[in-house]
Formats: sequence, C-alpha cells, structure tokens
Amino acid sequence: MPAGEGPHPIVVLLHGFSGNERNFDLAQALRRAGYASLVFHYRGSWGMGGSWSWGNVLNDAARAVAAVRADAMVAAHRLDPGRLAVVGHSAGGFAALMTAAGDPAVRAVASVSAFDFGAAAMAMAGDPAARAEYVTSWGGELGPLRGTSGEALVAEMEAAGPAWRLAGLAPNLTDRAVLLIGTSRDPVTPADVYHWPLVEAYRAHPVHRLEQRVFPADHALSDHRVALARTVVDFLDRHLWTPA
Repeated sequence: MPAGEGPHPIVVLLHGFSGNERNFDLAQALRRAGYASLVFHYRGSWGMGGSWSWGNVLNDAARAVAAVRADAMVAAHRLDPGRLAVVGHSAGGFAALMTAAGDPAVRAVASVSAFDFGAAAMAMAGDPAARAEYVTSWGGELGPLRGTSGEALVAEMEAAGPAWRLAGLAPNLTDRAVLLIGTSRDPVTPADVYHWPLVEAYRAHPVHRLEQRVFPADHALSDHRVALARTVVDFLDRHLWTPA
C-alpha cells in the first residue's frame, strides 16, 4: 500500500513461468509512485495449493483482478476500482493481455517480454523437434511447481491453439491503454518473433493507445530493471491519473 489516504489506483502484477522473477521491485516502485500493488502466486506454484497449468494462470489472474474490486477489499485498503491496471512478465505478460481483453474494468495493461502461447503452438505444429524441445525445456523448470509436467504443459498449449494468439485480442483492446515491452537479447521471447509482430497487429487494428518499447536486455531485463520500472510508472501515470 502507498502512503496517503487514497483512494489509490491499483496494479495487479503477474509473474511468469515458473515465477523466479516475481517483480517485487516493480511493486515497490509502483507503491512509491502512489499505486496499491498486488503480487500473488498462481495455483500450484511456490507452496500454493492446487496444480499449475496455463489455464489456472489465466483463471487466477482474472480472479485476482476481480478480487481487488470487491467492496470489502476496496473499503479495507482505500482502493479506487475505477483506476485498475494489470502488468505481467513473460507468461504473465500473456496473462495480462488476456485478462485485460476479457475484463473491461482494466483501464491499462503492460506486457513485458510476453510469451505468445497461441503463436508458439501454431509455429510448433508439424515440427516434432520443436515440440520435444518445449517438453524438455518446460519440464526442467518445474522446481517450484506442482501437479504438472512438460508434456502436460505442451499439450495444453496445443489444445488452446489459435485461441491463445495475442494478436487476436486486438478488437477487445481498442479502447485500452496498452504498453508492449520487448527484449532484443532474449532467446525466450526474442523481439523479432514475439514483440514486433504483435506491435504491427495492434497498430493495424488499431489499438488506439498502444505504446511500445524494446530494451537491449535478456528475458528478465536483468540490467534494465530500473529503466523498466520507470517506463511502467510513466505509462500508468499518463493513463490512470486522468479521467477515464
């Protein structure tokens, strides 16, 4: 919670897979800037009950965004549900865009190094070697997760297919403030594959309040965390501190 009586604008932060980078630095930067900031763990991660799945990530993100608008939460923490944003990294960036597209109460969304599950599923189709690489890679990152496997995660991505393409969300984001941040030194979500095609798709629709930035950074933006925080705060300041 930030200082002051409020009511405070709200930011829900969504971590990625498997949650090693939980973005507490962004939460603290946002709090200093006057935002109430929520960091949480999805089901099946970091000691939480239940099982990890991509679908549970999406469901939990949507539930968290709804929870901060509940009357009891608003009253207890002096929140302003009319000024609500979602910020996510990697799989959390995917979830942030999906959540904003499905919930018109989200006024602004920032996606950092987003992994596009729908685009990846389409690129992987008919390529057994690429599929096997995903199974092995994701299977090796399951340390803090429970109830899943590399095979299960790939199968879920395949089943969702084009429904999880981020470009398809453009019609639902035309009236939102959208910030897309890419990373050019990133083997996980390289900007040429994941960032620029999405920027072009949103510009073409168009998403009217689209902003984009590419950092010469790795997937976690390890050497650009301060610049990342400043970019996100500046974006939210311009879109949440003004009337809807």
